[in-house]
Amino acid sequence: MQPEEVTDTAPRAAGRTLFTQGWRDVAFVHWAVDPAVVAPLLPAGTEPDVHDGASWVGLVPFRMRRIGVLGSPGLPWVGSFLETNVRLYSVDAQGRRGVVFRSLDADRLLPVLVARAAGLPYLWSRMRFARDGDRLTYTSRRRWPGPRGAGGRVELRVGERLAAPGPLERFLTGRWGLHQTTLGRTRYWPNEHPAWPLHRAELLTWDGDLLAAAGLPGVGGPPDSVLFSPGVDVRFGPRR
Repeated sequence: MQPEEVTDTAPRAAGRTLFTQGWRDVAFVHWAVDPAVVAPLLPAGTEPDVHDGASWVGLVPFRMRRIGVLGSPGLPWVGSFLETNVRLYSVDAQGRRGVVFRSLDADRLLPVLVARAAGLPYLWSRMRFARDGDRLTYTSRRRWPGPRGAGGRVELRVGERLAAPGPLERFLTGRWGLHQTTLGRTRYWPNEHPAWPLHRAELLTWDGDLLAAAGLPGVGGPPDSVLFSPGVDVRFGPRR
């Protein structure tokens, strides 16, 4: 089956709301790679999703805001934390495009423990976020389970708003689900959210080893795409 069309909003309803999240101050830092590099890291039944012949590795730091469960109001403390994920892009036999998380560092232990019980590769880290005008800085240092001390510093300058994001920007940010291996089976976990308000951004600093710790030691150097968004509110449906 052909992959679903790349769209600004979800191509299908996510279904009953399992939980909600707010994603804020989101940096999208991406490197183009040969699809053969990431293929062995994807769940069974999926393959690398590609744009112009390349697959992509993403480093995405942001602020998680008020996770809510089953339609309940978002939790102000335990549901709000800093996160940085390393992610790949996948497509399955049904044509559903998704994200595969190689790691998700967060600075709140309880959500890390809950997410790990659900099979997501969350890790507990010390993290900080600072904003000075158009300059944003995200730092992390892993605490548990390891490799202890993995982390880094991302600093960027936010540029102008993109009035009409192009095909690559939509490909990298319009991902309407994640592929995850649960009890030996690959599942798809859909989500819905409004179109991303996207800005161009300049990467001022990237100093860290999160990509290598996620099994991508050969990826690095100047990124091929840097974007920023003030954020969106997200709704997740049941896994399929």
